[in-house]
Amino acid sequence: MKDMDVFGTYEQRLKRVSDYIAAHLDDALDYAKLAEIACLSPWHWHRIYRAVYGETIHATVKRLRLHRAAGELVNDAAGIESIACRAGYSGVASFTRSFKSAYGMAPATYRASGGHAIFDNPVTEENGAMYDVEFRTENAKPVAGVPHTGSYMEVDKAFGEAVGKMAAAGLFRPDMQMVGIYYSDPGLVAEEELQSFAGLVVTAGFTPPAGLTLREIAGGRYAVLRHKGPYAELHKAYGWFYGSYLPANGYEPADAPPVEVYLNNPREAAPQDLLTEICIPIKG
Repeated sequence: MKDMDVFGTYEQRLKRVSDYIAAHLDDALDYAKLAEIACLSPWHWHRIYRAVYGETIHATVKRLRLHRAAGELVNDAAGIESIACRAGYSGVASFTRSFKSAYGMAPATYRASGGHAIFDNPVTEENGAMYDVEFRTENAKPVAGVPHTGSYMEVDKAFGEAVGKMAAAGLFRPDMQMVGIYYSDPGLVAEEELQSFAGLVVTAGFTPPAGLTLREIAGGRYAVLRHKGPYAELHKAYGWFYGSYLPANGYEPADAPPVEVYLNNPREAAPQDLLTEICIPIKG
């Protein structure tokens, strides 16, 4: 049986496991509990999970905890010891080894001078070429997916659900473009009320399977910033893009939400190698 056939058979069961992990990220792993949630044999459910997702349940939890920790290092003033403890590590030393292995630098170094630091600089003639920005004219694109309410740092589970339902219906293709539409400004809207949409670009006239809805990415001219690095850094890229680059170059955002296009998979690529296009619609 192919992996996507397995996904189609077990989609709802695996979704329950993913939802549970996201809601209990601070808890210790209990394989018996997860097997019970999946309604599958304790001897076999993890093999199914790994076959479908391409990583072990332990790797999933570790990746999500380090992703959250990276966001805390960039966005919060919390001490590294408390961040390490919340990520499930007994001390700073073990957390540092794990974080450095995944992110390529120690937590303290990442906080002080990680890739996000370049977005602290205003645009000048001297440094303008440092940033990978291009302009495109795009046609409108239909997207099949699921809405997400809450922290943008937790939108991963919505993408998993969208892919799962497409696979369960036999409609998923590996070459499908994964995108996120972000309707709310985190500077104005409470984190628990942020609205976004996670999905896959589909063809015109596509009929979504049960559980998915259609949204449209507006056509028009876009300023596109290609970001390489952890998703935890994206908010600083947005701040630089909106607050420095666009006004410095005389551009005004159009009346449509920004879109993120994900060029590789966080289950396969290291955080520092993740490629994301931030697409902001502009007037003119």
